[in-house]
Amino acid sequence: MHFTNEQMKVTEHLKEAKDTLFSFEILPPLKGKSIQSIYDGIDPLMEFKPRFVNVTYHREEFIYKERENGLLEKIAIRKRPGTVGICAAIMNKYQVDAVPHLICGGFSKEETENALIDLQFLGIDNVLALRGDSIKTEATFRPHKDGHKYAVELIQQIGEMNHGTYMMDDIQLEPTDFCIGTAGYPEKHFEAMNMTTDLQYLKAKVDAGADYIVTQMFFDNQKYFDFVAACREIGINVPIIPGLKPIKTMDHITFLPKFFKIDYPEALSNELLKCKDNKQVEQLGIEWGIQQSKELKAAGVPCIHYYTMSNSSMVKAIAKEIF
Repeated sequence: MHFTNEQMKVTEHLKEAKDTLFSFEILPPLKGKSIQSIYDGIDPLMEFKPRFVNVTYHREEFIYKERENGLLEKIAIRKRPGTVGICAAIMNKYQVDAVPHLICGGFSKEETENALIDLQFLGIDNVLALRGDSIKTEATFRPHKDGHKYAVELIQQIGEMNHGTYMMDDIQLEPTDFCIGTAGYPEKHFEAMNMTTDLQYLKAKVDAGADYIVTQMFFDNQKYFDFVAACREIGINVPIIPGLKPIKTMDHITFLPKFFKIDYPEALSNELLKCKDNKQVEQLGIEWGIQQSKELKAAGVPCIHYYTMSNSSMVKAIAKEIF
């Protein structure tokens, strides 16, 4: 496999940029679907010259199968495998940097180390380090018995590898060279006690080696501006990339605030209440996304990162007005 473009770190792209960059995130296809479905999602967005594309990582899920003797057997399945392979394929096909998500959940530290070595061999030197969600059947996040409980620990492990320290600590090995992204929550992480503690945790992640922050989705730009100001006040000086997701369906109206613990500004909720069907929600989602993006770009944000959920049509409609 040969990537012809010069691999660059996300932070290098941000530093080089003369204007706000465009980037987006995709989901690996469901198991059994071909990679063409990924290309179909990326192709329409390439005209906006994304410098990097994020590829999410999905935890295993557990199902119970009944055996002949009537007992239930717990089986782990991964519905969306292939994050690393997709990253390599994207870099090869589009000559654009790919950023795989790395999560704590379901992995031992050694499996994490091996995954990072694989990435290094493939010339992928960007990662987004996350704790990841709990399994659907568990109310709270439970780490792997030999794994990390918090994203800050995962970031520390990657940082140590960047200094040549691996788990076999008695030998000095070739250092890796990863650019590490982490997640920030303008409306606070749903498990944090309050905004102050959440910002302290974020600062700990940056101090541990995170090079930049990508925010969770938000629909009120003021929340993002306040978040950036609060970060700067406590000495978090890395780039903070806003993450946006356009509202697409009637279901999103209640699902997004409930699942992501975010608020809609009144101007948006008033309009959402008037929507009668998915088509109207989608149109409003595009208009609101354009308005948000224009204001963020005017404020000079380094990049706007769009959560496509592998559906590029809405993001395309927004991006063509902005980039």
